[in-house]
Parts: sequence; structure tokens; C-alpha cells
Amino acid sequence: MLDLTDVTSIVALIVSILAYQRTGGTAELKKKIQSTVPPEELKKHVERLEVMTDTLREKTADALERLEKVIRKAEKGE
Repeated sequence: MLDLTDVTSIVALIVSILAYQRTGGTAELKKKIQSTVPPEELKKHVERLEVMTDTLREKTADALERLEKVIRKAEKGE
């Protein structure tokens, strides 16, 4: 009985692998991603994201610095 279940599971695994390859598999997914966004446009998006990240980092640092000054003034006033 155990042999029958083993054979059945192996056959099911083979069928699922063949179905996955027939539908395109990972190669089809890579082609779809590459055709959706051209490399030049992707590079522009990454550069814009870097600029936004740097700006956000600077604004966060400024806000924390102002918060620190307010807290230190409050501590001195006590």
C-alpha cells in the first residue's frame, strides 16, 4: 500500500512540474517583468527613489534635532 502512495505522489509531482514548465515557469515571469519596465526607466525610478530617501533622511534628522533642543530646554527649565 505504501508503494502505491509513493508512486502516486511521484507521478503527481512530475505532472505538476510539467504543467509549471508548460505555462512558462520563471522564465515567463522574468520576460514579463523586463517587458513591463524598460531598464532605462527602471534606472530613473531608482535614482528618484535615492533622492527621495536622502531628502527624507535629512528632514528626519532636522526634526529630531529640533525635538532634542525642545527637550533639553524643558530639562533646563525644571
